[in-house]
Amino acid sequence: MRWVWPFKARVGDDRDKEENCCSAGDGRPDFLCVGAQKGGTSWLYQQLESHPDFWMPPLKELHYFDKLSRIKQAPPPRRRDERDLCFPESIKDLSARPYIDLENYARLFEPKGALLSGDISPTYSMLNDEIIQRVVSYFPNLKVIFLARDPVERAWSQLSMGVRLGMISRFDVTDIDEVIRNLLNPGVLLLSHPGKIVARWKRYVRSDLFRICFFDDLQRNPTELRRSILRFLDADPEKPSGRLRPDYNSDARREKLRLTDKVRSHVAQFFKDELKACAAELGGPAREWAARYGFSVLFFFASLADNFDLLLGCDWLA
Repeated sequence: MRWVWPFKARVGDDRDKEENCCSAGDGRPDFLCVGAQKGGTSWLYQQLESHPDFWMPPLKELHYFDKLSRIKQAPPPRRRDERDLCFPESIKDLSARPYIDLENYARLFEPKGALLSGDISPTYSMLNDEIIQRVVSYFPNLKVIFLARDPVERAWSQLSMGVRLGMISRFDVTDIDEVIRNLLNPGVLLLSHPGKIVARWKRYVRSDLFRICFFDDLQRNPTELRRSILRFLDADPEKPSGRLRPDYNSDARREKLRLTDKVRSHVAQFFKDELKACAAELGGPAREWAARYGFSVLFFFASLADNFDLLLGCDWLA
């Protein structure tokens, strides 16, 4: 699936400058969080939105670079002040244009003033090379975060959300064929390959501006993960996010589909090649994912090696 839209790099119409009723000087996003869906993006938005160094848009997911119509289905935006009241109208007007307008997209972030701000839209993980390259070229200092999650757990969490929200018809979770059919849904499948997603974004984003974080760390030590992300974004990790605890995750208690050991094994087999790719491309906790399902990590790395030198370069042999 590809979204190829025309771009408009400069806007000379004075009317465009008047449309943003909350202009406060030059605007631009400081960062994008491009996924993964069900990888902790809601947790990240809540932590940053409550942190004193940030002004975050009142809508968590802007979806400007992918499917703009989704903004109509978003939950009611936050309404703290005039900036919040202006924002939905600004993005609605911008999204109605038949081209990607990077100059006026940047103006969406003018309300931040001297604070930090960014766009957390998990489906940006599916953007094609053309759009990624244009966005990164226009914002050369843009930082990019990807929250990676075990593909098996991530896909099952997405299926659970889809059924809960009525986006996916309820199905027999013990029927392997039914499960695989839903995994093959493009809306699930295209989001389920973090190795490929990271490789695509890393082609255009400088290594010092790209950060892979892991859902595993959100589960194990959310305080340290929060600290690491805030440092990466040049924010003060010592400042509290209001009364919001680092381990608060509003999605954690949501109902999930029951995943039996038998189905879990089949889903893992479905993602076997992706688990291999994640171990090589993402590193860190991703090297542990394959072992959860009884797959040999050594076999995965050996199968990727084109020569013995690659094997010697892997610190897991040390």
